[in-house]
Amino acid sequence: MPDFTAHKHPVLAVRCPECGKAPGVWCRRPSGDRASDLHKARRIAADCLFVAHHGEDASIERVGKDWVIDPTGRVERNRLERATGVQLELFP
Repeated sequence: MPDFTAHKHPVLAVRCPECGKAPGVWCRRPSGDRASDLHKARRIAADCLFVAHHGEDASIERVGKDWVIDPTGRVERNRLERATGVQLELFP
């Protein structure tokens, strides 16, 4: 199971399906330069795995320099998404 609290950013817990970078390694552009942001495909993959392992009501939040998983952090956000029909990314 990926450890979403172990890296500089939670999305780094998964391999990037776009550029192939391993967990813990920042995404790269086709030129080989460091990407300014993590690839959207990687953020989506991280969203899916996070929800699969921690449940749809869990969230991950920055507390000081650490990432902390809150098992009920998305309860209100999930309610709003269901009411409005708009789904928000966990890791925008």
